[in-house]
Formats: sequence, structure tokens, C-alpha cells
Amino acid sequence: MGLGFSLLLNSDPDGSMGSQSKPGLGDLPESCVASIMGYLEPTEICQLAKLNRVFRGASMADFVWESKLPSNYRILVQKLLGDSLGNLGKREIYARLCRPNTYDDDTKKVWLDKSTGGVCLSVASKGLSITGIDDRRYWNYIPTEESRFQTVAYLQQIWWFEVDGEVEFPFPPGTYSLYFRLQLGRASKRFGRRVCNTERVHGWDLKPVRFQLWTSDGQSATSQFFLTEPGRWNLYRAGDFVVDNAHVSTKIKFSMTQIDCTHTKGGLCLDSVMIIPSQFRERLKHF
Repeated sequence: MGLGFSLLLNSDPDGSMGSQSKPGLGDLPESCVASIMGYLEPTEICQLAKLNRVFRGASMADFVWESKLPSNYRILVQKLLGDSLGNLGKREIYARLCRPNTYDDDTKKVWLDKSTGGVCLSVASKGLSITGIDDRRYWNYIPTEESRFQTVAYLQQIWWFEVDGEVEFPFPPGTYSLYFRLQLGRASKRFGRRVCNTERVHGWDLKPVRFQLWTSDGQSATSQFFLTEPGRWNLYRAGDFVVDNAHVSTKIKFSMTQIDCTHTKGGLCLDSVMIIPSQFRERLKHF
């Protein structure tokens, strides 16, 4: 690719060199360019498509994008987009799946990571079973721009803390990690600046919170963490699970508990539960 970009620096906008004796990027066969693009990441393909007509045409080739789509993308399209593939090109299918696609009364969102095509899923706080959620003495739903669901569940104070949930989804083969997205304190805007009220935060430093998951094929994982860093959103990992069959939906049950009733705990914002490919651990801040 280094030679190609070197040629581009001396070429006209349409890819020609201005001199009839020297070839330019615009002279490359479109099929050849498409074959090369098949080895690149989706974001790189989109960047190269801006070079000229040949690269733009090559970037539309179905075989280029089919290699980037999950192996069970047809199942995902039917579940998330609610229609048949029709005449959509593979690039358009990829683009649509990269957008946040909601289902189950807007309590779940699924999208593809733009760079890798990995499937990511998020479950809103309203899609979870939360002990005491109907009693305003304990919990409230509050609006916020800091959640992809625009709402989080805020705990004022409680003795028995328990959150459960489950999701069934046709994940492509791979290893996935499940996280709870939490924050100690209640954030708001004051004079255009973010502030976080931590007055009600208490009890989380006395005993750890237990996170668990179970899958329909017998996998399980458990982890424990003290909740820390008030005023900042953190992802707490419950564990990992492996998917082998792309054509069978995997059912995952999960929970978050702190049921030591010797003390109360409060001041916690619960945003969502996230399931992402395990290789994304180094990129957690982007989620």
C-alpha cells in the first residue's frame, strides 16, 4: 500500500498521473482493488473508498463485505431489522447492523463494532428485574444523556440489593464477556458543567458485590468487586462464556447481589448490562 499512496501523491484527483507514460491508482483493475480490500478492516475500506471511482466501486463489492459480516448475519437481519435481505448489498447490510438496533420493547440494543464486525448487546435497566424497583423509597428511574437508553435506575437506599436478568440471542461463535455498567453517585448538569452528587453513596466499601452468569449450555462464572470511584461510570465484569453454534440462540442469565442485611447501601446508578466480544477488553472506555 505504501507504493500506492506514493503514486497518489503525484496523481490527479481522478487517479491519473497527468503523464500518459505513467500509470495511476485509477488504472488499477477494480477487481484487484476489491481483492486487496478483503484483507482490510471495514474502517480502512471506507477511507480508501474516498480516493477515486475505482476504489469507490471496489468498496461496494459484496464479497468484500460478506467476509466482514458475522457468519449468521442473515439470522441477525431477520431478528433486528424485521425484513428479508431483499436487494440490499452487503455493504448496506453491514452499515445497518452497525447502527444501534433496538428490540424487546426498546429494552435491548444490538450493534456491530464498526472496526471488527463483532456483535455487541446491551440490556437497559428497565429490562432487568430489580428488587424494590416499584417502591420509590428505594429506587427511581432518572433521565440522563449518559446512558444509551436515556434512563438509568437510581438506588437511594436499600438493605437487600439484588438485580437479575436474562437474554436469549443468536450470538456468532466466539468468546464473550458480560459487564454491569454502574456509577456511584448521581450526575447532573450545573451551569453547563457535569457535577455528581455523592451524598447518598454508602455501604459499598463494607462488603463486595457478587456478579454471576449462567448459560443454557451449562457454563457459569462468578466474580466479586467492591464498588469504587464515585462520580465515574465503571464496567464490572461478571465473567465470560463461549458460543460454538451460530445457528442456535444462547440464553444467558445473570445477577448482581449484595444481600448482607447488616447494613444498608445506596447512592448507586445502574445503567445497563453489556455483552461484548472478550477481545474488546482493552477498549472498554469506548463502551
